[in-house]
Amino acid sequence: MTILVDMDDTIEQLLRAWLKCANEKFNREVTYDEVRDWDVSKAYPGLTHDQIYDILLQPGFWKTVEPMPGAARVLKQFMEDGHKVYIVTATDYEIIPEKMDHLLFRYFPFLSWDQVIITSNKQMIRGDVLIDDGVHNLEGGDYIKILMTSGTNRDYDAEANGMIRVHTWDEIEKTISLLSHRS
Repeated sequence: MTILVDMDDTIEQLLRAWLKCANEKFNREVTYDEVRDWDVSKAYPGLTHDQIYDILLQPGFWKTVEPMPGAARVLKQFMEDGHKVYIVTATDYEIIPEKMDHLLFRYFPFLSWDQVIITSNKQMIRGDVLIDDGVHNLEGGDYIKILMTSGTNRDYDAEANGMIRVHTWDEIEKTISLLSHRS
């Protein structure tokens, strides 16, 4: 199978690192559970969108982002099982070098640039499966849709919209195993 995989809050914990930095910088105590919108700045009343999003551009920020538990093991296993794995991310061009060097290739050294696709329209990418926390990336795509649970999608009815909801990489591993045996 060709397995397409999102980065932010799918294979790594962007929101947790982002909140930690924003809380320290602006002396706030916003928790993960308080963020319910894609626009993280809405969780910080009185601050601008740029103040919150500029954190992602700070040198060294991407070194603070940790991988999701089990993501590296499962992705490596997929490749060993003969699946093609591609990281599909909508990363802004200014942060690509730091994000890739300090995060992706640091924690997922078995991946290469040949397996990275940068796009703002994931529906244009062909694959058998897309694993993503962004509902907007799954809707309308021509692939099996696996929705990684996150704060921004926890109230979304995945099943009613043709998606398989998962919470962990162990669940993803089991789901891909079941799907690949159906093929």
